[in-house]
Amino acid sequence: MTKFNGKFSEDIVKEVRKDFERRRQERKPLELQWRLNMNFFSGNQYAEITPVGDVEQYGKQYYWQEREVYNHIASIVETRLSKLNRLKCGISVRPFSSDDSDVQTAKLSTQIVKALCEENDLPRLLNEASSWSEVTGSCFFKTVWAGEKGRVIGQSKKGEVREGDVDISVVPPYEIFPDNIGTSNIDDCMSIIHAKAYHVDEIKDIWGVEVNGEDVNVFSLDSAQSGIVYDNSFNTLNGVAHDMCVVIERYSRPTADKPNGELSIVAGDKLLYHGDLPYINGVNESRGYPFTRIICLDKLGCFYGSSIIERLIPLQRAYNAVKNRKHEFINRLSMGVLSIEDGSVDTDNLEEEGLSPGKVLIYRQGSTPPKLLESGRVPVDFQYEEERILSEFTTISGVSELSKYSNVFNQMSGKAIGLLVEQDDTRLSIATTSLRMGIKRICEQMLRLYKQFCQSKRMKRFSGDNGEVELAYFTASDLQSDDLVFDNENELTDTLENKRNMVIELVKMGIFNDESGAISSRNKLKILEILGFGNWESSRDIDESHRKKAMKENLDFGKEDVQVAEYDDHDLHIDEHLKRLLEEKDENLASIIDEHIKQHKMMKTIDMAQSPDEGGQNGNAIIPTN
Repeated sequence: MTKFNGKFSEDIVKEVRKDFERRRQERKPLELQWRLNMNFFSGNQYAEITPVGDVEQYGKQYYWQEREVYNHIASIVETRLSKLNRLKCGISVRPFSSDDSDVQTAKLSTQIVKALCEENDLPRLLNEASSWSEVTGSCFFKTVWAGEKGRVIGQSKKGEVREGDVDISVVPPYEIFPDNIGTSNIDDCMSIIHAKAYHVDEIKDIWGVEVNGEDVNVFSLDSAQSGIVYDNSFNTLNGVAHDMCVVIERYSRPTADKPNGELSIVAGDKLLYHGDLPYINGVNESRGYPFTRIICLDKLGCFYGSSIIERLIPLQRAYNAVKNRKHEFINRLSMGVLSIEDGSVDTDNLEEEGLSPGKVLIYRQGSTPPKLLESGRVPVDFQYEEERILSEFTTISGVSELSKYSNVFNQMSGKAIGLLVEQDDTRLSIATTSLRMGIKRICEQMLRLYKQFCQSKRMKRFSGDNGEVELAYFTASDLQSDDLVFDNENELTDTLENKRNMVIELVKMGIFNDESGAISSRNKLKILEILGFGNWESSRDIDESHRKKAMKENLDFGKEDVQVAEYDDHDLHIDEHLKRLLEEKDENLASIIDEHIKQHKMMKTIDMAQSPDEGGQNGNAIIPTN
């Protein structure tokens, strides 16, 4: 670890901390809104932002007031999250060209990306980030290279030496500070600060520097002695950790003066690191930020997104007020309001016990007996207002009763229900698009980090197409492309059920049939994969094995003598070899492949002649007879 001493170190620390404090003050109004959103989501819906810049809970006007909470915000957010959780991480690397070498390289890169997503448990991280995004409006991922991960490759004085691997973490929005809140994209920022509270022992383990610890609020990153009072309704807001220190990482993008950018890391009064940006994770092998942003809703002219809760807070307050006033009216009807003459009864006893059934009420002789005042009936306006607010919840949130409660109208057709579900899903298009683009950016950064750090031979284990475990040895030179595409469309608009119905209709129309009018084994395998049954039928495993053998032979042509085996599925082999032959530019190699295809056709003719029943009745080929 490089040591920084003298006035240079002091100036860097002072400048970074001053910059961090400025950004923190500029973002404070947004933090207050985040805290208010969190309170409403968690059920503390009598909180408000005070003029002094804090979130506090206001009290009752009268002791008898009803102050129950009827939390519709939580159910709406949970419904949106359940829909967002349907998004998959399926993504593939697109090859540079149709050459077999580029196709195999892209396939290897795809398998590595999928393995890294599984190792980092990306679906769980996406669910966690979506929760932050739905409540606060935005969330971030941090994709870095962790030297403590990966296989053990040696020993040192400090312990085991590992080969390193990609590490992905979720960064809540309160830890990210852009240089300008008005920018709407990460790459447009001149610099970004990531500030996080670490334990002093963790700082020593990571950076090898001892710093002084203190009590730090992990949400506001303030010292606990700062005198700021937090509401105690949401534990994350007032979580004070001990022996902590705020580590400030300031990432500055490359400029003409600093083509590799700059990273400064400060903890307390110590400079932990100062130098170039460590990761070549940008476009065209440039250095960039290791962050990825996802949002709930766009907020024009703001770096952070907007939450749906901000729009629902006024409705939630109005709904709570209507329900509570309605129940207060019902209490008056059930309990009654007594009218008594002064001094006619023991008011202390009456206030304490009320008018219980069978109670003997003694009143002064000659006075007017106590009587209940006429309270009337609950005004129908309460019911109308309650229903109107509920309908506004649906209008503003885009989450209908069909999604929240599975309620449908009587005699509603399946097509009408499908249209309602599609409309609900369309309202989530901003959040789903942001999440999908976030997945793509994370995968791009993972591949670029592997291309930067995997200079020596390394091994990666991943699941094959049929679920079997495969091992691959590769280096950075084997990962040429980082052009990523999604395996499927948006799962909210293109569901598995819709896809299956479409494929079944195409099969009925004969789109997948070959010249003989039958569906080839290759097309059967593809149809099963599209329908989601790639490993459902064991016979498909044999077809896939034949196809892999043929693809391996394509790579071996010209390197060794490739022989045709009797047990080969000649149709599958001919299809794969023809594809390689059409792409081959070397005439000598093309003639070798052509001769190999002729051998397959000859073997196929011999097999058909020896098995006329299979060839004429059960096979794909039909032998004409006189």
